[in-house]
Amino acid sequence: MTTRRFFLLSGTALLGATVLDRFTRPGFAAETETFEVTKTEAEWKAILTDDQFRILRQEDTERPFTSALNNEKRKGVFQCAGCDLPVYASETKFDSGTGWPSFWDAIEGGIGTREDTSLFMTRVECHCHRCGGHFGHVFDDGPQPTGKRHCINGLALKFVPATAA
Repeated sequence: MTTRRFFLLSGTALLGATVLDRFTRPGFAAETETFEVTKTEAEWKAILTDDQFRILRQEDTERPFTSALNNEKRKGVFQCAGCDLPVYASETKFDSGTGWPSFWDAIEGGIGTREDTSLFMTRVECHCHRCGGHFGHVFDDGPQPTGKRHCINGLALKFVPATAA
């Protein structure tokens, strides 16, 4: 006979296994891959703001609708805030309405991806190809020509406007 105790214990065991999985597996691309730019935690903290460090190095997420890059409409390039690698061209930026800067494609060689199974779902995480800094996730609900939506933390990027020629 199934009892309330059985359900409570089962739920607690499932929650415990999920938490244990999250904290015992590598949860961050830089821990499982080799990158051209590597720094110690102290070196990253010295060049990044606290919020940038939390996002780029600890895979956190900024609150939606808080990034100044949401409204950036000028021509230029979005670079990794950690190592200055150009990762997104302004021509691929679009307003997804999600509250984070969104792009339908990355600059070739700019990002790396991996499977992210956190938060009880499977997603595609994207990170800087050169330093491993966490940018956000890629979804299959974007505009053509790719059909992709790169949902990116604005604090993980810096915008460099095109120079007038």
